[in-house]
Amino acid sequence: MYGERLARWERKVEWPLVIAALLFLAAYAAQILATPEGVVETVAEVVLKTTWALFLLDYVVRLAIAERRWTWFWRHLLDLAIVALPMFRPLRLMRFFTIIALIQRNTGTMLRGRVAMFTIGATALTVFVAALAVYDAEQSSGGPISTFGDAVWWAFETITTVGYGDYYPVTVTGRIVAVGLMVGGIALIGVVTATLASWIVQRVSVEAEEASAATETQVEALRGEIAELKQMLREAPRA
Repeated sequence: MYGERLARWERKVEWPLVIAALLFLAAYAAQILATPEGVVETVAEVVLKTTWALFLLDYVVRLAIAERRWTWFWRHLLDLAIVALPMFRPLRLMRFFTIIALIQRNTGTMLRGRVAMFTIGATALTVFVAALAVYDAEQSSGGPISTFGDAVWWAFETITTVGYGDYYPVTVTGRIVAVGLMVGGIALIGVVTATLASWIVQRVSVEAEEASAATETQVEALRGEIAELKQMLREAPRA
């Protein structure tokens, strides 16, 4: 019963939370890249606080209706971090990771049919998010990453595990983002590779089943022809 209630709640809030995460990303990016003042800054802060409230509400409701609360709690520590660390500016970006969790709920069927689309979209999103986070942490540190363009280039270097060494984070927060990006890049490649392999195995299995079905049909047709020949031989006049 509780499992069904939790599943229904997650289905209801899935797209609203995705939209909230996108709004959060837009407001967060505006604060970092445009450094707005006045009304724009106020609007951005309102959006950030509103999305945090929505994620907090979602977390509390899911915890309340979970059948095994402690088990659910330990399996969703990232969700707890997303709602528990809203006041630390470099860590506010963790709230956007909710969209990744939402995507994972339906990746099984989505990835198999749209591997290329998912790969491009997830990679671009990961690079952009990491570039924002590291630029936010590094822009005033005096390190090599001083512009958003540098941050994007660094993110591409890191996620592809190339690592030229021309740009690198010097702050603790920037290095935490770097570790997350490296692990995320490896995980993304692993997921896509595994999904592609699963899709290939599935296609081979389907083709094998179709070939087997065709063979059985042919065997049945041969049996019918043999039965007809036997019948004709019985009915043929004997010499």
